[in-house]
Amino acid sequence: MSELMDARRPAPARATSSAATAPGVAEPTTGTPRVVYFNIDGDLDYEHALLEQWGMTDRIDLVDAKPGDNRPDTFVKAVGDAEGVVVEYFEVTNPVLDQLPHLKIAAVQAIGSSNIDPDAATAHGVAVTNAPGFCSPDVALHTVGMIIDLVRKISFLDRSVRAGSWDPMLGGLPHRITGNTIGLVYFGSIPKLMVPMLQAMGLRIVVFAPTKSAEYLAEWGVEKVDTLDELLAVSDIVSLHTPLMAATHHLIGVRELALMKPSAFLVNTARGAVVDEPALVDALRDRRIAGAAIDVIEDEDHERSELFGLDNVVITPHAAFISTESLADGKRIALEQLVQRLVAGKRPANLVNTELEIG
Repeated sequence: MSELMDARRPAPARATSSAATAPGVAEPTTGTPRVVYFNIDGDLDYEHALLEQWGMTDRIDLVDAKPGDNRPDTFVKAVGDAEGVVVEYFEVTNPVLDQLPHLKIAAVQAIGSSNIDPDAATAHGVAVTNAPGFCSPDVALHTVGMIIDLVRKISFLDRSVRAGSWDPMLGGLPHRITGNTIGLVYFGSIPKLMVPMLQAMGLRIVVFAPTKSAEYLAEWGVEKVDTLDELLAVSDIVSLHTPLMAATHHLIGVRELALMKPSAFLVNTARGAVVDEPALVDALRDRRIAGAAIDVIEDEDHERSELFGLDNVVITPHAAFISTESLADGKRIALEQLVQRLVAGKRPANLVNTELEIG
């Protein structure tokens, strides 16, 4: 598949008479299914280049819809009788799906798909797909960069110099990171890529991952802890890598923050709602933990948080996943799923609601 689809630079279209060059496609179905890209940033030039490369230009119709708001009625009108939709932040709920009887697939160009109700989608026969791993190297590097920033006070000192102070001792002396313990909460593709970088800095790595055995984690050179509480108590740095779901909503709250060392740092490049944000703000203001590095907040719709005003926080605007390559990978993977479902009539490779039966 890789020789057919270079995520960074689509090759010129090859002459072909078969859709079998597309990922997962054996025989095309009849008709031309339509896919609506709803309020997705950018244009669809890359997607069209991929379709041309795969010999699929006439097999699927891509429509760029940017009505400018995320109201349910706007979404329903934009999607209409389309069989596929690509969404980022719009909440696809049961009442919305009730009005879209032709919809067969909702694709997300990201790892998370929490904006789409999986049970409602399954009940309506709609496949939900995501793009696992599309940005893992980027988030891993960003997270490690934030850890270094926190420990070495890089952003803090940069701000102080720009404000007119040339004082390397401002904010107290940092501690050397070598020999400290970092706790990784869950152990998917992102923390796995972080492991060699963290090991190179001389960190002991402990992991809370309920579905992973101690033997499996030992193969990665990390230690399993049985409870989140244990991880919080022993870690000098806590880094969150959980998906957002009912079990992880406000996973870190008042009680959990109280278990952390006063000298410890919290890093969140997962989802904003994994942390109880008011509880974190209070802990940071009262110096009950030393600091935090945050790439995601709870209220990203309005782009506001009390974290913005704290001097012991490093914060970026949900930027950890972004690179030229990751954005291209997300687009390519989503398009693969659409082609598999709508052109081949097959089960998409990255189906999220796995209980859905597809004939």
